Amino acid sequence: MTGATALRVGVISDTHDLLRPEARQALEGSDLILHAGDVCGPEVLEALRAIAPVVAVRGNNDHGPWAHALPETTVVELGAVSALMVHDLKTLRPGAARGVQVVISGHSHQPRKETRDGVLYFNPGSAGPRRFTLPISIGRLDVSGDSVRATLVDLVPARAKRAGP
Repeated sequence: MTGATALRVGVISDTHDLLRPEARQALEGSDLILHAGDVCGPEVLEALRAIAPVVAVRGNNDHGPWAHALPETTVVELGAVSALMVHDLKTLRPGAARGVQVVISGHSHQPRKETRDGVLYFNPGSAGPRRFTLPISIGRLDVSGDSVRATLVDLVPARAKRAGP
């Protein structure tokens, strides 16, 4: 991948069998979609594949033959950027992030982006059913050469959050 080539990567997690129209719309235009687990049904992955190619890992709520085909972790090459995907960050063995620039996780339903020891840790939050008062969100990675910019996308405006699920 050259510096002039850009890759737009949609990042989604914890859909729990619900692919909201807002999530579909936010993922439009993605070159690739990464799902960090708790898909809960193959229909979600099929719907995402209608938008862009999908790489997914298995979450703790993913069961059955379709889910057993998903790895627990995987490394995805995003041009010159390597990203390690896992559902629950706490399950990574020590040193697992060595050699990657990004670690993508889900599980907590809490959107987060932070850099530790030169590695971007990115959790897009949950795009599925609302859990407690946590936001409903996805993420985006814009990759150009060996640089990556992470963005969290809130799918439900603040005033709508008070209105219900």
